[in-house]
Amino acid sequence: MTTRVAIVGGTGKLGGVIRAVTDAEPDFEVIAVLSSRDEISAIDGADLVVDASTPAVSIDVVRAAIERGINVLVGTSGWSAERIALVRPLVQAAESGAVFVPNFSLGSVMGTALSAVAAPFFASIEIVESHRETKVDSPSGTAVRTAELIAAARSTVGPVEATHVDQRARGQQVASVPVHSLRRPGVIARQEVILSGPGESLSIVHDTIDPALAYAPGIRLALAAARDARGVHIGLDSFLDIGVRLSGAAAPDEAVVDDEVPGQVARATGS
Repeated sequence: MTTRVAIVGGTGKLGGVIRAVTDAEPDFEVIAVLSSRDEISAIDGADLVVDASTPAVSIDVVRAAIERGINVLVGTSGWSAERIALVRPLVQAAESGAVFVPNFSLGSVMGTALSAVAAPFFASIEIVESHRETKVDSPSGTAVRTAELIAAARSTVGPVEATHVDQRARGQQVASVPVHSLRRPGVIARQEVILSGPGESLSIVHDTIDPALAYAPGIRLALAAARDARGVHIGLDSFLDIGVRLSGAAAPDEAVVDDEVPGQVARATGS
């Protein structure tokens, strides 16, 4: 049975990638492509709404889908745990499904997972994330998700030690983790998590080089998961068995993942 998909924000960069991937999937059909300014009623008749709009519009898109009993896949940034908590009761009452994906890159998911694994062993942790100058929100959804999982992984040892955070130059604290956002031309997406301890540091870096290549496997996975989801799920790690249990993440379902994902680079370095 073909799943009918409405993409909100389908005229943007991420929305265009999502549309191309969805069009190539035999079990999915794009029936509506909306900009952030179109009437939301255009999602009527869809089996799945994919939101790639803007942080200001996204909340209305999610509520509209839930009210209509349509499952929703959210790729829009800006959804913190606190914001997701606002719509969780609506999803449960409607007995529908909402999947929030801060980053469709499988390499990014692995970088976040590695950061959470290392987090209990380093008292000082900071995140530096870079995106193109047109990105409207700071910090990125990926950085917020990473910081939240770092904090969850440190639940037994306490919050990250961050000195002088009363000074604005020290970044914005998310779940106790200082996050520094760079917005500049010539970059697509990059995140570095720097973990420091006495006499050493560990850096976990992920670079997106080609979004169309890097996001495609994650988008395919997310589409399949969101179509049948019930309740709220956060992150692709909810549907991946990556050999690491992330505290606070939903239990993963079985998934098949490409052994090699082009278009991205992930690495960990120690010094």
